[in-house]
Amino acid sequence: FSHHPSFTMGYYDMIKAAILADKSRSGTSGVAIKKFIEATYPTVVFKQHLLRTALKTAVGAGKLVQDKQSFKLSAAEKKPPAKPKKKVVKKKAPKKKAAKK
Repeated sequence: FSHHPSFTMGYYDMIKAAILADKSRSGTSGVAIKKFIEATYPTVVFKQHLLRTALKTAVGAGKLVQDKQSFKLSAAEKKPPAKPKKKVVKKKAPKKKAAKK
């Protein structure tokens, strides 16, 4: 049950935004991620256990890499999402009617 139905960003999305904003080579600590979320998303009713669960799940899924007490985006997550290639449909030229002589 969410107190803010208009807010649809998940904890992982907020964590990813925090790590990208930090730009630290050694990773971003959980405390720094928490401070970023609280400062950037004031409408979110912050819950520490949800942050911890999201971090654990993301590490398990390979989206984040944990280095001691800090977190970094995995190589796969750093890449921009692959854009689906648009299929080019060539329109057939309308056949011209033979001119009558």
